Amino acid sequence: MRSHPVQTAGRAAALTLILAVVALLPVAASGARGRAQRPQLAAAASPAAIVARLSTAQLAGQRIIDAYGGLTPPASLLRAIRAGEVAGVIFFGPNVSSPVQLRGVIAQLQRANAAGPVRAPLLMLTDQEGGLVRRLPGAPALSERQIGASAAASALAAAAGSGAAGTLRAVGINVNLAPVLDVFRAPGNFIDRFQRSYSSSASVAAALGSAFIAAQQHAGVAATAKHFPGLGAATASQNTDERPVTLPLSLSALRTIDEAPYRAVIAAGVRLVMVSWATYPALDPRRPAGLSQQVIGGELRGRLRFRGVTLTDGLGAGALSAFGGFARRGVLAAQAGADLLLCSVLVPQDNTPANGLAALGGIQAGLARGTLDRASAQQAAARVIALRASL
Repeated sequence: MRSHPVQTAGRAAALTLILAVVALLPVAASGARGRAQRPQLAAAASPAAIVARLSTAQLAGQRIIDAYGGLTPPASLLRAIRAGEVAGVIFFGPNVSSPVQLRGVIAQLQRANAAGPVRAPLLMLTDQEGGLVRRLPGAPALSERQIGASAAASALAAAAGSGAAGTLRAVGINVNLAPVLDVFRAPGNFIDRFQRSYSSSASVAAALGSAFIAAQQHAGVAATAKHFPGLGAATASQNTDERPVTLPLSLSALRTIDEAPYRAVIAAGVRLVMVSWATYPALDPRRPAGLSQQVIGGELRGRLRFRGVTLTDGLGAGALSAFGGFARRGVLAAQAGADLLLCSVLVPQDNTPANGLAALGGIQAGLARGTLDRASAQQAAARVIALRASL
């Protein structure tokens, strides 16, 4: 996710399949995760019933996280939401003039969603990491670097998680694209220069990320661990928002350092994981991680056994310049196993629902042609709808 500083998922067969998938989703627990992960509906009937009756366009729509430029949601976005063809909306700095303004916008979007086929809240997302990377004024004030350098790091990480939740819940945002779990290698590199890494130690990043996640999800906002399998080795000039990036790390380094914090936060119940746009030759020499089945299906779902919701970074990233437009990129990400597609571009003012519509069209066409597996799409929709219903 961009680091610009901001101040201040016959019918009987389908039903059986989806019931089995939803049963694998993270289950709510009392205590640290209870409020953020309310128990699923009895027998998980609601997500399965919804998925079974979705049209192809609506099934595709459960993958779409839309974006727009400016302070007012376009009519085209409201129409897509009412039609059930959008799962959520991501907000950037240009979408926010004040907490009061954003709260009104979110209420408007959720009212539009009430007319759609999915009787669960839209996902409302933003980056409220702390320090320089905040879309809203308020907590968390400290950056990850500042927290990691403190003698009271664990307490401060938990306070940052609860503080982020308080800031976001006040305006109706229910998903935070935080914390960053990248284990930085060199001071001033791509992640460290905006103070977005807790530590150069994988164990410290794991512990502090887990504390942030537990506190935030306890307070009712879903957390997102990013950027899997890790951007901590990227140099200052290796920005995936702007250009293709290859990180030639050994498989041993990736698994013992970069992926290590994910093992901890998955055990702690993190709801979402964002996959990076860098290419990791040790895992897949041909495609960026977010377009790679080896990375999402093999490492994240297979090796680390993550059962929550996977999502891409912004589909408009320069790292994807060799992979066509939003329609093609969306299909490739879905084939790789991404549940949600962030349909945003590098310059937030240039965001438009047309990008989400293009990705939707690509997914819909792939389902119609059979280049995308419908059962897999139903599984993804079930995970997304279960997440929506829990918030």
